[in-house]
Amino acid sequence: MQFSQDQAEAHDRISEMLLAAGIDLANATTRPETSAGNNMLAVLGKAGSGKTMLLAHLVHELTETGVELVTGDYESRRRKDRRRLAILAPTNKAASVLRAQGVPATTIHRILYTPVYDPEYEKIAEWLAEDGPRPSVEGLTDAALDRALAFYRDNKSIPGALAAAGLRGSDFIIGWSRRDDPLDIGLVDESSMLDDRQFKDLQEIFPNLILFGDPAQLAPVGQSGAMGFDNIPEGQRIYLHRIHRQQGDNPILDLAHALADPNLGFEEFERMVHAAAARDDRVVIAPRVDAAMMARSPVLVWRNATRIRLIHAFRHAYDAPETALLPGEPLICDGIELPVKHRKKRIDLEARGLIKGAQVVYLGAGRKPGFARLHVFGADDPRVSVASIIKIESPDREEPFIPSAARMGAAFLHGAAVTIHKAQGSQWPEVQVFAPDLYAAARAGRSEAGVPLWKRLAYVAITRAEQRLHWVTRYMLSRPTEPLGTDDLRSAPTAPLELKTQEE
Repeated sequence: MQFSQDQAEAHDRISEMLLAAGIDLANATTRPETSAGNNMLAVLGKAGSGKTMLLAHLVHELTETGVELVTGDYESRRRKDRRRLAILAPTNKAASVLRAQGVPATTIHRILYTPVYDPEYEKIAEWLAEDGPRPSVEGLTDAALDRALAFYRDNKSIPGALAAAGLRGSDFIIGWSRRDDPLDIGLVDESSMLDDRQFKDLQEIFPNLILFGDPAQLAPVGQSGAMGFDNIPEGQRIYLHRIHRQQGDNPILDLAHALADPNLGFEEFERMVHAAAARDDRVVIAPRVDAAMMARSPVLVWRNATRIRLIHAFRHAYDAPETALLPGEPLICDGIELPVKHRKKRIDLEARGLIKGAQVVYLGAGRKPGFARLHVFGADDPRVSVASIIKIESPDREEPFIPSAARMGAAFLHGAAVTIHKAQGSQWPEVQVFAPDLYAAARAGRSEAGVPLWKRLAYVAITRAEQRLHWVTRYMLSRPTEPLGTDDLRSAPTAPLELKTQEE
């Protein structure tokens, strides 16, 4: 791999930290962990600076030394002579973006809470992880075990491998436990999204912690513009300044980095967007929002009122009934509404990817009242049936309409439009950015950490686009030419998640 000078310097600093911790990347050797330690570095750079490329290379080097990868779905018995590594992201969507690039990432939640396997099926997990002999399990044929092994070799997912053998999570996971022991090495992407509580949890778990983050993004809500790595001493921060563009340059990244000019105003920036669209089809000036695109890629907005109006327009464009959802409508998980006595069920739901901010698609009503069948983007097993509280907000109503009202379960808002804050950590092939909202932010004159808020909003929104940016200029919506559907979603069996009261 050919590093730029700043990437090479960052790699050298990280190698020095790991060497002091007993991991020699140059010679692919490790020493047993001798002390808890408290080593931390932050690798900071804007979009396109090569943070993910460096992270992926470090993962390859660490696994070449024999460091064990902990993924969150299964953890083998700890051995004193083996070092352990976890690659983390704050949200399931952010972790899935890394996995799509070949980096086996998991969420912070899945590392904090680990599954407890039935002892009979744990033998299979140990065998797949090369920690035990090929097992003999009643009810599973040799052909089923071979399917599990073939799946694991390609995907490195224990639950996925067990599913390939014909098992469901309820067959082999009997509970969840909060992690008490440290985990050695942690690589954390999208660390600008970390709130103070998550940052503290990571410091308690990992004696060797490396954060990768973008200081130009938006800070977590409620932290007054402060990001977790702001508390790391300057001497432990590494900056990547060079921007690695795609062949032929990348107009989306060019626009994002133009926002660093302190003298740039909104009107001048919008002229730059128009100029980019005139010479490159990866930037599109759209006079109206595309309703069909909203079904899988939400419009990114600043104001909550704009979000609600666009959702209402989306549902009207598809002739969605006021009292029900159509299969194919997008939703955003707004949290888990369960009493304290159902703590285990909360962990079960979150482990399936239903954490705050998760993107899902409504597939239809479940078999029980209040249940909904959903496709969870970024989850290993994306289809679930779960007790749901679904809220549809409307611009002319103070209270949302609730088409699905379980007594308790996962809560959802409509996902055809989301705020730019909630979009952090996510990426889509094509993204629509609602420019009138950014103009409103510019007119408001607000700043965050000394940077005009509209510039931070524009930077985050633009860099969510992987392939094409649609810059929407007017309060208009195009009618779709086809009805909503779910044929584009991978077909998979639905695994029910039952909610029982304490009396049951």
